[in-house]
This record gives sequence, structure tokens and C-alpha cells, in this order.
Amino acid sequence: MHVITDARHGRQPLTVVAAAIAAARRLDACQRLAIQVRVEDDVSDRDAYDLADAVLELCRPYGVLCLVNDRLHVALAVGADGGHVGAADLPVAVARKVLGPVGVLGATCRDVAAARAARRAGASYLGVGPAFATTTKTGLPTPLGPAAVGAVAAAVPDTPIVAIGGVTAGNARSLVGAGAAAVAVVGAVAAAADPGRATEDLLRALA
Repeated sequence: MHVITDARHGRQPLTVVAAAIAAARRLDACQRLAIQVRVEDDVSDRDAYDLADAVLELCRPYGVLCLVNDRLHVALAVGADGGHVGAADLPVAVARKVLGPVGVLGATCRDVAAARAARRAGASYLGVGPAFATTTKTGLPTPLGPAAVGAVAAAVPDTPIVAIGGVTAGNARSLVGAGAAAVAVVGAVAAAADPGRATEDLLRALA
């Protein structure tokens, strides 16, 4: 499961990350958890670096994977495990050159053709969505649903699919059942009254 930081003004991403990692530790599931550091476009590189560095410090002692969205130079600067690029970011092949052959590289895609192209270009995993309706980001296309996510997964069986968008403890299992290897969440954890409990519920649903 990937927990993506919500670093918008007034949010507390480090508190949420710490709670998520603590929940994974309680379930002996740290190897099943990844943290993706994502900030808004208007956040400075320095602030993005400080957040990513602090998140990595929380992840490292427990072997939790730490990735940085979009800003691959920040991922390299802090020594993160890798990064994730969206459709408007660096091309996947270029991102692979930036990260090198070993770093984990995720790429956002929505259909079979894009998935196959991203895999050929060097993506380690593919973020596919939105799986369901979500209010975390605006301007997103129509939700795919589990069947379409599964179709992408079937087309690239050697590449893990991480389903994203509107994922909850109640619907996560349907995505894994359709073929996704994992799910990514923002609001389901970051907006929860108890982020640790929300993380536990999701990890149990995916077990």
C-alpha cells in the first residue's frame, strides 16, 4: 500500500506518515507499506526537500519504501528509494536515466497502450487511475473502475499495478481482486480522524 502525503497548507503530513508507519509496525507489515512524498506545484524545492528528508528519516529505520513524486532531483538529493512521474512530468525513459538503473520508478498511466509504453521505457510499477471518484485532485478523467484497472494489469503481467483514486478500506480489495498489486491512497489516510487506524484498516483489507 502506498500512502501519499497531503502537504497542502494546514495539513500535517509528518504526523500522518508517522501514524501510518506505526500502524504497519503493529501489523508487522512495514514491507507492505510505501510512502510517496507529494507536494503542490507552488511549493519550493527547499520545502519539498525538507519534507522528503524528514519522511525518509521516519521510513528508514523500519524498511518502509520512500518515493518522491514528480521532483526526481529531490528524490536523488535526499537518497530516497525512487520516484514517481505523471503524464505532465519527465518522460519515463528520461526519468529512468535520471534515477539510474536501480531506483524504483513509478509512472502514471490510464490505458493499455500507455502502460506498455511506460514499461518499455523503464517503469518499475504503474500507477493506474482514478480507480474511483475522488475529491483529492480536481480535473481528473472519468473513474476507471476495477475492470479497467484489471485490463491494464493483464496487459503488463510482469509490472506491478498500483491503483489510485478514491480507494478506501471498503473497495481496495476489489482492485486487488481485479489484478492490482497494490493501492495508493491520500485522503483515506490523510483526512481520517485516526490515520493510524485508517492505515490498519486498509492493510487488513489487503491482507
